[in-house]
Amino acid sequence: MAEVSVVGGGVAGLVVARRLALSGVSVAVHEATGRLGGTVARHEVAGIALDAGAESFAVRGGVVARLLAELGLGDDVVEPRPGPAWLQPASGDAVPLPATALLGIPSDPLADDVVRVVGREAAEAAVRLDALPLAPGAAEMSLGALVRARFGDTVLERLVAPVVHGVHSQHPDEVPLTRAHPSLPAELIAAGSLAGAVGALRATAPPGSAVAGIRGGLHRIIPALAADLQRHGGTIRLGSRVEDVSQLPGRVVVAAAGAASASRPGRRIDLVTLVVEQPELDAAPRGSGLLVADGAEVSARALTHATAKWDWLREAAGGRHVLRLSYDATPADPAGTARADAEALLGVELPIVVGTAHVVWTRPAPAAPTKAASDPIVVGETVAGSGLAGIVAHAERTAQLLLAS
Repeated sequence: MAEVSVVGGGVAGLVVARRLALSGVSVAVHEATGRLGGTVARHEVAGIALDAGAESFAVRGGVVARLLAELGLGDDVVEPRPGPAWLQPASGDAVPLPATALLGIPSDPLADDVVRVVGREAAEAAVRLDALPLAPGAAEMSLGALVRARFGDTVLERLVAPVVHGVHSQHPDEVPLTRAHPSLPAELIAAGSLAGAVGALRATAPPGSAVAGIRGGLHRIIPALAADLQRHGGTIRLGSRVEDVSQLPGRVVVAAAGAASASRPGRRIDLVTLVVEQPELDAAPRGSGLLVADGAEVSARALTHATAKWDWLREAAGGRHVLRLSYDATPADPAGTARADAEALLGVELPIVVGTAHVVWTRPAPAAPTKAASDPIVVGETVAGSGLAGIVAHAERTAQLLLAS
């Protein structure tokens, strides 16, 4: 194959480039900034090395685990500590998320932990709606439209929307079914109901957590990918901004990291990290953290109690606690707002904050599909969604298609 130029050194670009290089293709990665990885990044807060962006990946399909094994990181894959995440409703006290749900979609709307969030009337309405025949084209709806049609607005907004926003940084109305879960459309048709589809997917899911991380931080995947790419002959060019992909060498160009949607604004996400000293947090009063429903009296959309979630990080923190709070809009005082929100969500005062960090990420807008054979082939979040599992799987498929062409 002729030389391949990859524009963008995020995870998708590196995965495609590495896979091609392993097969003997001449590959050059052009990264406009001075570092690789995109939103998979590292920073230090109060002397602790932490993920500045993504901190975990979905285990479904095993694609990320296989990649990590190839990179020599397989033995460092870790599961989070067992225990539920919590939900902060628009009003009232925080509650554990329902145990038999997928992306917040319950397999039994009448379960006590579902009724606690949505109320008995909404739960009974969901059962009635889901007993109706599927509408034509139900499997092609957005996730939000499907949940609204099968379970009603209350279940969608109080339960599903906070969870989906925490995973995809989007309202369910903006998330296609296949991006929410690739097997959901087929299971929906087979079961004839949304509750039945969720129950079937949960029954066939492998035991253990639905997500995993890497001991030491997910950011370790980036230098491992880069080193393996270069070991197999690939070239990495940092500070190489590409204004016109038609000027790059080679007959195939893979445009990664949102290059195809640079003219369209994305979604801004602010992540504020706090390192605190508070022995009351040793008991993990809200498990691994909380997702926040619209209307709640805090600005944060989610809080992760990272030292309660990851054993390796609890050891590294030496008795301190790491809290990560995400925002859709930049707080006027990021550290102060995050501290106040964390106190409200956790129900614990935080008098000693020993370190803070504020990072801003932009989630790119979806890219239009490639039309002409001469168009750049797009990989990454713009076409695969925001989850690392989907991004890696799409990048691996793209590399195989290039190799077969």
